[in-house]
Amino acid sequence: MTSAGEPAPPPPGGVLWSLAGDVRGVLMLPAALTLQVAHPAVGAGVDDHSVFRTDPWGRGERSLRSLQLWVYGGEAAAEEGRRLRKLHRTIQGTDARGRRYHALTPAHYAWVHATGFPVYQHASRYLVRPFTDAQERALYREWLQVGRILGIHDRDMPQTIEEFWPYYRRMLADEVEATVVVRELVATDAPVPPPDRGPLALKVLWPVLLPPLARFRRFLTIGLMPPDAREAIGLDWTPEQERRLRRFGAVVRRTVPLLPERLRYLPFAGSARAEWRAAGGRPGGPRFRRRPGGPARSG
Repeated sequence: MTSAGEPAPPPPGGVLWSLAGDVRGVLMLPAALTLQVAHPAVGAGVDDHSVFRTDPWGRGERSLRSLQLWVYGGEAAAEEGRRLRKLHRTIQGTDARGRRYHALTPAHYAWVHATGFPVYQHASRYLVRPFTDAQERALYREWLQVGRILGIHDRDMPQTIEEFWPYYRRMLADEVEATVVVRELVATDAPVPPPDRGPLALKVLWPVLLPPLARFRRFLTIGLMPPDAREAIGLDWTPEQERRLRRFGAVVRRTVPLLPERLRYLPFAGSARAEWRAAGGRPGGPRFRRRPGGPARSG
């Protein structure tokens, strides 16, 4: 339930309830983040103001918690939206093209949010199942609801899928590029501090573990990004990499649904789903039905 006048989060049992807290949804987030910071203004804001270099683990944990609050948080969703807007009020500067930016400029703020939809739509073809037309439209409606929680006005976001794809292609053609932050996020040699939590062995072995993990992160980040976005940014992707991604996706699609919910979903999402079922909700949310053919170009 939400207070009168507050934007409502996506409905329990909807597409996002099945996807956002699923571990497969977490695998999609680096592609969305990289597409966000390919916008020069967004990339400059992250470059100038984020702690992603010095505290990547804390930054990632906070981002995951925020995302889960938008979808599963009930009344706390709107509160989290207000907190984020307040946090971004002082983020401003000059981007690499010499243009002044502010994090809450409607066009910039809307792009950060908009990127989640094409990444979910594309990456689900590999890791989950292709969406039906009805599920894709439901996902977009729910993503618009999340945008309202974040304070994005309807006038600043395309209100239908038919309006979204021309907007998206225009942004790819006119705005995105391989910013400094994009290059760091797909680099395999960028320094990453060891996790500040977990077993001591993880910290000790970090110099050995980091190189293969960095290569895997690059592989998933580029591979799960829609091909037209990948091309617009200038990120290389080979047919052999595509075959590897399809093989990886086939394994994930078969194994993750066999996991118990406590392992398949992040804790906050799992708790919200359990409470909803206990209150009489339908377990599992909508099912994904397979379409003929493999992954295809978005939009």
